[in-house]
Amino acid sequence: MASVTIYDVAARAGVSIKTVSRVMNNEPNVRPQMRERVLESAGVLGYAPNLSARSLAGSRSFVIAVFADAPLTLDHWRSERGSDYLQRIQLGATLECRGAGYHLLVELIDHDGPKVRQEIAALLGALKPDGVILTPPSCDNDMVLELLDKAGTPYVRLGPEKPEGPGPRVHMDDVAAAREMTEHLADLGHRRIGFITGDKRYGASQARREGYVAAMKARGLKVDKAWIRQGDFTFESGQEAAAALLALPDRPTAIFASSDEMALGALAAAAEADLGVPGDVSVAGFDDSPVSRLSRPQLTTVRQPLVEMSTLATRMLINGVARHGPAEATPPRDELLPFTLIHRASTAAPAKGLADS
Repeated sequence: MASVTIYDVAARAGVSIKTVSRVMNNEPNVRPQMRERVLESAGVLGYAPNLSARSLAGSRSFVIAVFADAPLTLDHWRSERGSDYLQRIQLGATLECRGAGYHLLVELIDHDGPKVRQEIAALLGALKPDGVILTPPSCDNDMVLELLDKAGTPYVRLGPEKPEGPGPRVHMDDVAAAREMTEHLADLGHRRIGFITGDKRYGASQARREGYVAAMKARGLKVDKAWIRQGDFTFESGQEAAAALLALPDRPTAIFASSDEMALGALAAAAEADLGVPGDVSVAGFDDSPVSRLSRPQLTTVRQPLVEMSTLATRMLINGVARHGPAEATPPRDELLPFTLIHRASTAAPAKGLADS
């Protein structure tokens, strides 16, 4: 059976081949009724445009790429931070690509690899993506940004640490989110609030620590260095950090972890120390990943809008909003999306006698 061609779609819809091409390429200036007629005909006939042919017909590749951190997504794939973070980024970007007739590719970038520059340059040359979504730490990597600019490839930085950097960015306010969570714990009556930081390579880790410290100082609470422990977004690091916090003579009555996965580790550490949550110690996380609703007790956490962020970034690339250059007169587009504090059962007022001690 012969395959369906663009000519068949044009004949059935009663339009020109050029009109069918414009509809399939999601180009503007096509009347809604005409677009609907072409899409209906394509659906009935089972027509799907060939990606290679579409690319040859114009300057676009119809490919959007996501640069993800290889060490995190490979070594920590079993962790919620590793898997859920990338899955939510992919979900938003994939749905937006599908609606516009684009394809999404996820590329794992090992930023510490010996040939990372050559690999990225070869990747851009082979794929020729119409745009790239840069997740941390690619979004703050000067070498990555330089190669994209040199190739003339538009990009959107997702959650970058450096707001003054080149190109448009889509982000949430990690400082404000961490500050609000810390204030929530203080409002419950906690005075000794421990904090577990995230991976040092990520700008969000420093931003969340900054928000925690700012809230503690604003409430007149002591910021004890012993109450701040280093983690790397994994369960194991959260468990180790929380165990150290709970072993202190004046242990914190609340622990705020920079990710839900580390907060799970804190729950485990509390159980090992025979401490109840939230009766003996409150625990809060960050991300609102699925695990936050499956834990017992369920985690109080911060919901960051990852799906919405990647959806918007993809739309900006497809619509050409992300194009920029040194001669651009206006500043790069900056999109700030809201976070949400999710109150659940893992936080409560400290036990009587602990709040003022």
